[in-house]
Amino acid sequence: MTDEILLEAIEKMDRAVEHARSQFTTVRTGRATPALVEKLMVDYYGSDVPLQQLAGFQVPEARMLVVKPHDRGALAAVERAIRDSDLGISPSNDGTVIRLSFPPLTEERRRDYVKLVKNMAEDGRIAVRNVRRDARKDLEGAEKNGDISADELERAEKELEKITHDHVEHIDQAVKKKEQELLEV
Repeated sequence: MTDEILLEAIEKMDRAVEHARSQFTTVRTGRATPALVEKLMVDYYGSDVPLQQLAGFQVPEARMLVVKPHDRGALAAVERAIRDSDLGISPSNDGTVIRLSFPPLTEERRRDYVKLVKNMAEDGRIAVRNVRRDARKDLEGAEKNGDISADELERAEKELEKITHDHVEHIDQAVKKKEQELLEV
């Protein structure tokens, strides 16, 4: 019983850590990367579609991203979605592809991005702690129902605490790595 609860908690915490890491990829560093735009929603013939389903991406240079829509008819919609996004980049369209030129980040902008990443990390930590709280409730409920003993409850709670600490540590390591990326000139 305790093993099932702990395994479920581990699975949910893994997803929370993975979500936090995927959030970090959306924060712009000094380099161009498709992760910055692939989740943008494009109005494609009346329905919102993620850009990654409509186009291919290339990074010919460190600060240049080329977006090539599979359907030329979607070119204007893709360009509009990029322009309207909060990236602060103006796309240039040559009729077949859209080029995005990323200017170098200023020191102030880098610091803002570091704060943003730290906020995302805190959201990830909160998600992990919420999973811990739910698992602890399940364990206490199992003890009240007589499914597990008080000793088993104590052992499972210690294990749950260790698992939580490990997952928070994974998020912290990812934040440090992203912070180094952002502050690298």
